[in-house]
Amino acid sequence: MSDSKLHSPDTETAPMAAPAKKSHFKRFWWAYLLAFLIVATVVIVPSVLLVAVPKLAQQRLNQAKLTIDGITVTNTQTGSLVMGINSTIEADNSVHATVDAFTGTMYLADVDPPLAFAQIDFPQTSSSSLQTVNVTQKIQISDLGSFTSFNKAILSKASVNVQVKGDTHIHVSGISRAYPATFDKTVTLKGLNNFNGISISDPSISALAPKNNFNATVHLPNPSILTLDIGNTTFTNYFNGMNVGQTYINNLVLYPGDNAFPTTSDIKQLPIINALTQKPFCELKGKLPFELMGSNVVNNGQVLPYFRDALAATNQSVTIDLSEAAAKVGLPVMCITLF
Repeated sequence: MSDSKLHSPDTETAPMAAPAKKSHFKRFWWAYLLAFLIVATVVIVPSVLLVAVPKLAQQRLNQAKLTIDGITVTNTQTGSLVMGINSTIEADNSVHATVDAFTGTMYLADVDPPLAFAQIDFPQTSSSSLQTVNVTQKIQISDLGSFTSFNKAILSKASVNVQVKGDTHIHVSGISRAYPATFDKTVTLKGLNNFNGISISDPSISALAPKNNFNATVHLPNPSILTLDIGNTTFTNYFNGMNVGQTYINNLVLYPGDNAFPTTSDIKQLPIINALTQKPFCELKGKLPFELMGSNVVNNGQVLPYFRDALAATNQSVTIDLSEAAAKVGLPVMCITLF
């Protein structure tokens, strides 16, 4: 038998599985799609819920604008006070959400690091485009030094920056999960600017009395949004660098705008008489420059060191026109040459 009969040419056999696989896919394409959707749901939805949604919620919270419309400080005591804050929050309401109530820490943001001086509880809020948030509560003064530093800043400066920060949770409409978030806003508040523009009107002098010998009306401007229940306040009076007595303002409550209070003083009269009649101050024709420095604050029988020390931190300058008051009691208001 020849080799041609023993050996036949090699032949390739076409695979039979491909048509079967194509047929199987055509028959069960819906199952593959369902499996893909299940896998995508298992992977993507948790990613959205755990990453995208909380990130979006925090972003919306960051974009919200906090405006403080008024602050009242009342029932002031040595270790506590009642603080009321009227505020508005403007937010993007395209995402319907609710922010849980939270405790916000208030910081004086003009120092590094920011100085925490009070805590206040904020209520639950929604994602309304404009929402009023009013809070009133008793606050315990846990850090007297920090609270005093804030009062020094708000009394002496034209403006201060206050940061409000607290941890909370956001509930997005349609999702049962609550997402942690941080409320962190810094607002600029007008300060009292060291009572710039303070003035004295209607002065009267009792020439022979050692005490309660000067009475007048003091006008204290308050350009801030703060209402402060300060109490009975004592100021030390300085003239030409010399302590010349004490001035008293009782029941001092500062409201936004112009404030007027009756004052009484115990003044050492000899330095003032000399100034009215001797150079160089006699050339001012009775208009004498004084400095006032807070020395004590008492309200309802309790000393308030956070107001006392703030008022003592800087001097308040005021010019008092004594010409008419001095003339009424026979004191000369002219330069007299002594031989």
